[in-house]
Amino acid sequence: MNASTPMHPPVPALLLAAGRGERMRPLTDHTPKPLLPVHGKPLLQWYLQALCQAGVEQVVINTAWLGEQISNRFSSVFGLQGLLDKRKQLSISYSHEGVDFGGALETAGGIARALPRLGPVFWLAAGDVYAPDFVFDSAAVEAFAASGQLAHLWLVPNPAHNPRGDFGLSAQGLALNLPADDPAPRYTYSTIALLRAELFAPPWCDIASGNPGGVKAALAPLLRRAMDAGRVSASLYTGRWTDVGTPERLADLNR
Repeated sequence: MNASTPMHPPVPALLLAAGRGERMRPLTDHTPKPLLPVHGKPLLQWYLQALCQAGVEQVVINTAWLGEQISNRFSSVFGLQGLLDKRKQLSISYSHEGVDFGGALETAGGIARALPRLGPVFWLAAGDVYAPDFVFDSAAVEAFAASGQLAHLWLVPNPAHNPRGDFGLSAQGLALNLPADDPAPRYTYSTIALLRAELFAPPWCDIASGNPGGVKAALAPLLRRAMDAGRVSASLYTGRWTDVGTPERLADLNR
């Protein structure tokens, strides 16, 4: 084994694709937002390609609104066109929240539902965000696994629709849950993260593993709780990034 060979085996990823996409209507009335095309490819496919290129082997996709379209589109295996090495292909499974519970469970609820398939450390990304330059780097996984932190977030400069940002970033690389009146700079959570399954157990979260009751819960309160304990690190990501939240933003990307 040479020095460049990663010590940590590939970790799985969870792609969030369960949202209704209300602000994207009427485009999402008949098409789930992660399947809307950007430069000729469904939004979700950009992440699948990046994960495949990074050597990730397993992906879970959660669905709710029109979820059968997503599983029909990507099936159970994803590989890059012309890729001969089968070991580089992604195995895809689905957490169909709409089928199981009649609707989406929000981010933390959806993660808890998928958790038995994800292992102790996993990637998280939202399938309706366009970030074509992001690399799911094995070195980042190694650093995070060795850190003992509960989460590592990638933050981005604040877009026009979120001018106040979400979280602060310390000189030591910790994500900060700043008070509303704190003048320190804030950045926007990109929706890309490395997470530890421990974050979804007490004292941080009280949802049972697998979320058999279909509890709906947001992720931000868990992250803020862990930030207050100094257990969330962060990096600033400056590559291309768009939260494709409105038809206008989608049109701008495709021009």
